[in-house]
Amino acid sequence: MRIILSKFGDILTSRQAGKEALAAFQSKLRSLSADENLEIDFSAVETFSPSWGDEFLTPLQKQLKERLRLINIADNPSVIETLKILEEVSEMSFERL
Repeated sequence: MRIILSKFGDILTSRQAGKEALAAFQSKLRSLSADENLEIDFSAVETFSPSWGDEFLTPLQKQLKERLRLINIADNPSVIETLKILEEVSEMSFERL
């Protein structure tokens, strides 16, 4: 399954908005089969903050572990730096494709 993150907006900055995005995604997440990967696509995301990411990505990483994959991040310094911060703070790593 793939989530186009820009469907939640191209500027993803507030903790509350990240929490709301995760809540909105929960019903779709339940349809993910036990052997299916979840790809988070960062295409068209301009700004991605640690607070938004912590509310959305961190719970998904804890739940899905190696089945969570992040794609289309290479050209966005905001995404790259935020992921570094999240990995350092949470002591986990995200798989990037």
